[in-house]
Amino acid sequence: MGMMGLFIIHPRGGEPERIDRDYALLLHNWALHPGTHRPDSSVLQDFDLWTFNSKVFPAIDTLVARSGERVRVRIGNLSMWNHPIHMHGVQFLVTGGDGGRWPRAQWRSEVTEIVGVGQMRDLEFIAVPGDWAFHCHMAHHTMGPMGHEIPNTLGVQQDDLDARVRRLLPGYMSMGETGMAEHQDHVDAGHMPGPPNTLAMTAGQGPFGNIEMGGMFTVIKVRDDQPIGDYSDPGWYTHPPAELARKVSADPDWGQPQRRGQPRSARSDELPRVRRDRGHQGH
Repeated sequence: MGMMGLFIIHPRGGEPERIDRDYALLLHNWALHPGTHRPDSSVLQDFDLWTFNSKVFPAIDTLVARSGERVRVRIGNLSMWNHPIHMHGVQFLVTGGDGGRWPRAQWRSEVTEIVGVGQMRDLEFIAVPGDWAFHCHMAHHTMGPMGHEIPNTLGVQQDDLDARVRRLLPGYMSMGETGMAEHQDHVDAGHMPGPPNTLAMTAGQGPFGNIEMGGMFTVIKVRDDQPIGDYSDPGWYTHPPAELARKVSADPDWGQPQRRGQPRSARSDELPRVRRDRGHQGH
């Protein structure tokens, strides 16, 4: 606990390649027990908050750049876990570590770089237009507090169960029938208020609805017209129409169209059923 930060020393003669944008992220984890408002610094493994610069998504600032700029992200891991840091959209170069910038012969191209406990890593890339997710690739590190010691309720209808449990525990609401993503819908709608001393498991709104992320997650926003030296958030990216995903067909047999000169393929309900042998003969 207490003050923390990075000492960044720039070479007197400048960088071999000019860095246009230079970001620094400190990774940390926190244990905030029920009913408390101060993290427990003695905990070494049982954490429930995962942060970039002591913030969780969506409170983490976006990393902004202009198209074509060379961007460096310095990452220091102060937490008690290793973090595979992943970037969408581009391949980055790992150009430095604990001792500073590496010789060029040691640079390597990655899309995910594991930053170990107590380690530093420098990631560099040339910015390309778009909104690109930047996050730890451990699933529970991109979530907020959540319970683990509960049964798996995927696919289980629980509506009638909720009414019965509420007689004993007012305000109870089960979750997980279609996956953890529905948690954000319940919280945003006010159906499932959380304790006042903690955060929602997932949050954030994007151009297409819920982002359903938390913890160690942010967005790299690159624009052609972002002014040089301007770090203000440009808003969400405007996609060219041809680059947006769209629903092509609701037909379950779509994808097997009849080709000219070929016999019509069988529908899925007419396909032969696979016979599964009881044993290892014929393998």
